[in-house]
Amino acid sequence: MSPTPPIKCETKVEFVSITIDGTEVIALNGEMLIDAAKKADIEIPYFCYEPKLGAPVGACRMCLVEVEGIPKLQTACSTPVKDGMVVNTVSKQVKEVQEAVAEFMLVNHPLDCPVCDKGGECPLQDVTMGWGPERSRSIEPKRHFVKPVKLSPLLAIDRERCILCYRCVRFSQEISGDDQLVFLNRGSDTFVGTFDGRDYIAPFSGNITELCPVGALTSTEYRFKARPWDIEYASSICTLCPAQCNVKLTVRDEKIERVLARDDEGNPGVDNGWLCDKGRYAYRINESEKRLTQPMVRRDGALQPASWDEALDTAARGLKRAAPNVASIVGGETTNEEGFLIQAIMRDALESPNIDSRSNGLLDPMQAQLLNRPELQASVQDIDDAELILVLDADPANEMPILDLRIRKAVHLNSAKLVIATGAPTTLDSEGVSVRYQPQMAEAFLMGLTKALLEQDEIKGPEGVNKTAAFGRLKTKLGSHTVESLAERSGAEMQDLRNLASLMVESEKTVVIWGERAGYGRYGDNALKGISNIAMLIGLDGQNAGGLLEVTAGTNSRGLRDVGCLPNLGPGLIQVPATGLSASEIPSALQDGKIGAVYLLHSDPLRDLPDSAGWRDGLQDPTFVVAQTQYLSEELAALVNVVFPSEVYAEKQGTVTHPDGRIQRLKSAIPRAGNVRMEWQVLADLGSRLGLNDPPRSASAIYESIQESVPYYSGVELAETSRHGLRWQDCYSTAKAPEAEVILSVPDDPAALVPLADSRLRLGTRSSLWASFEVEHSVALGHLLQSQLALLSVSDAEKLGVSHGETVLVASNGNSVEAVTELTSAIAEGSVFLYDGLVENRASVLTDGEPKLVEVRRKES
Repeated sequence: MSPTPPIKCETKVEFVSITIDGTEVIALNGEMLIDAAKKADIEIPYFCYEPKLGAPVGACRMCLVEVEGIPKLQTACSTPVKDGMVVNTVSKQVKEVQEAVAEFMLVNHPLDCPVCDKGGECPLQDVTMGWGPERSRSIEPKRHFVKPVKLSPLLAIDRERCILCYRCVRFSQEISGDDQLVFLNRGSDTFVGTFDGRDYIAPFSGNITELCPVGALTSTEYRFKARPWDIEYASSICTLCPAQCNVKLTVRDEKIERVLARDDEGNPGVDNGWLCDKGRYAYRINESEKRLTQPMVRRDGALQPASWDEALDTAARGLKRAAPNVASIVGGETTNEEGFLIQAIMRDALESPNIDSRSNGLLDPMQAQLLNRPELQASVQDIDDAELILVLDADPANEMPILDLRIRKAVHLNSAKLVIATGAPTTLDSEGVSVRYQPQMAEAFLMGLTKALLEQDEIKGPEGVNKTAAFGRLKTKLGSHTVESLAERSGAEMQDLRNLASLMVESEKTVVIWGERAGYGRYGDNALKGISNIAMLIGLDGQNAGGLLEVTAGTNSRGLRDVGCLPNLGPGLIQVPATGLSASEIPSALQDGKIGAVYLLHSDPLRDLPDSAGWRDGLQDPTFVVAQTQYLSEELAALVNVVFPSEVYAEKQGTVTHPDGRIQRLKSAIPRAGNVRMEWQVLADLGSRLGLNDPPRSASAIYESIQESVPYYSGVELAETSRHGLRWQDCYSTAKAPEAEVILSVPDDPAALVPLADSRLRLGTRSSLWASFEVEHSVALGHLLQSQLALLSVSDAEKLGVSHGETVLVASNGNSVEAVTELTSAIAEGSVFLYDGLVENRASVLTDGEPKLVEVRRKES
């Protein structure tokens, strides 16, 4: 059956009429006066006001205005409008106060404009010229601090320039929640700093340089690099994580010198105007000496530079020779256009279905289509209005960082209830209620939650479904399991499941933020069934500002699934005739000689995928390996036969799909480095050599082909994606929407916990924002490169006789990882967590997608 669009409740908006400087202005009732004035092109000066920081504080007093009927001047930034309000921003009294405040700001402000990085784009300069005094009356010496002072390896502060607007401190304390920045001292000696002078190390620290209205806070990477008249701006999409933030690139001499949030207000549907430090500072990798800028071919046992024709011809011969026994792994930074071409090459030219963009296991077709239903999809903005937010098997701060700030905003400003159900602790734990379960036991936890929901009296259930029959099937299947037994299997507390079920039934606006990793492994199918069942049982399909939002494993994982980079699903999530091998099955097929060639597109399986030892063995000669990538590790370089250098996102053309369905467009901002070519063009040329019929010759032509093959993309025209993108769910028709039967899925029996033996522990993995090749190759971010930590419960550490900060070996089946212990009470006993994706001591040498028991022991000195 075809789905129908969800019924959305209309929010009542009340408008009022006010008068500003004799001009009638129509404004939203309750909005701040300063915002209403902007609509009428009436400028009111300010420093401390920043809508992204939440409620105004009226600290700088620069925006004082007259309001008829109120004897004293009012701050426009913190005065809500009311119908009939009469405001004067140009009276004699207002002008005198504006001059006085500006003069006060300049009393101690140094005359650094000729050398200040903010010169030419400084609000203080603009306010001084527009509203400040004509001359200075101050003849006393200005105050002086040591300058600049390093706040961190990324940030410097010139304390003399600070006007104490409070923006940076508010961001640290109210938005990012790191609470590191404070005002120190009092009176004229007040300055911004950190406790005890410690470095300000936080995932979002770079935002304060954009917030600063003067040149007090500057980026060490941009300091003295350029002036506003030296630079050009270019828009793009950051593809370093699934958040896909909208960025504005500062370009000078065809090089990126700075990355900013795009537009003053940012994109409220994606990033709200914030960036993480990885997205802000990793641009230096573009110029790294280790970046690949020319094709290479293996000759005489070594990789040698080659022409594009030679590299393409060699790759085509090697792939043809092995066809159809060819496989491809597609990494998350691949665009929709590149993904569409590689799946066409594999299926149509090489007649191989062995293509995957996921790390572990097949994606069930029914669940893929069901979870893709428009009425079950939450947008990022829905988080703002949610009553209840459930974070399930995800760590937003490390996997999709800007989502962490959005969740905090909902909790702090809208009093949303937050529940974090994960195996490992997250940075959000202090903001809500944490529920813990054992590693890889998300499916048993979800079945327990389903059972707890079935016990509720007020289950809403899916629209148009025979609830009695559907509930009956589930109850029959789960009848032998109680909430207690399912909780015990998952390692969670039974009462936590019942309390969460009660909250979900009571909430009218629930957003479930779930991690893609929940669907990995032998029991991943059960977990996906559990997610869809929960969505149906609490009626997410009929909720306004509610639904499911996936935290994908890769930047464009959702788009790659949509365009067919899966072994069992083609473009549009349509089941293909022949099911290929998944990423977890390919290593053994390589070792058995069933696969003779592999195409690695933006993927390093030795680092990114489980069972790195199996991949290393499988990629040995005679396997023919083609890698299309920006960087080659030494391990992978020893195994590949042909290398195609790839673009960075600032050089790309194409589209990516946000986890909430927003299709966004990448545009070239800088020339491609060295001999790098457009990646879609490389794939099109390779396809021609392999016999692909009529490969498209432009990125826009490929997008048109995607629209033909993915019906629910057909409503999103390429031109409409240029600024801030467009969600396909907002453009679909019932005839083009993904079809999926609305059912409650009956899961298989839940997995039992692997019994502990001796002193072994259950192994889980977690993500780190700083575990990536971008951080590894970035000079600016090198100090943040993640090393391996073994997260242990305090009780387990006592049993093992290890202490916090001690070096241990985590071992299984003859393989071991060296790690430093980190003790916590925030994980279930009997488990240990390691980081994924590290350069050294990576957890993938111990994992293969199945629950693992590992031994933790002291490293012999």
